[in-house]
Amino acid sequence: MIPFRTVQIKQQGFSLLELLIAFSILALSLSILLKIFSSGVNTAIVAEDYTVAVQIAESLMAKAGVETPLRVGQISGEENGNYHWLVETNPYQFNPEGLALPTKVEFFKVNVTVSWGDGNERQLELSTIKLVNKKS
Repeated sequence: MIPFRTVQIKQQGFSLLELLIAFSILALSLSILLKIFSSGVNTAIVAEDYTVAVQIAESLMAKAGVETPLRVGQISGEENGNYHWLVETNPYQFNPEGLALPTKVEFFKVNVTVSWGDGNERQLELSTIKLVNKKS
């Protein structure tokens, strides 16, 4: 007759506590990764908005004095339904000491302001000085 031995069977696998800890760590890691990803997407959207605003401002600045005459005043408008712009033109007194300037030239300071945003208003401003021949 074969002697009867009690054989201990070792359980293989994870306990409930180990599974709960593993899932908690996984959930925490995923939430951190999602926050990083969403902030990166948000930063890319803001950067794209600034790029569009700079392109609009540079385009308006290039037009000043070429397509539209340089006159003292303001012009405003809207671009793409989201970007509002304002072009301000003012005379600019430029006469550093010791510099002989031609008398047939006028200086104008051109400020271009572009603003956009839904509730979170953002604004970009560019300035330059342009020359125009005086009318005789």
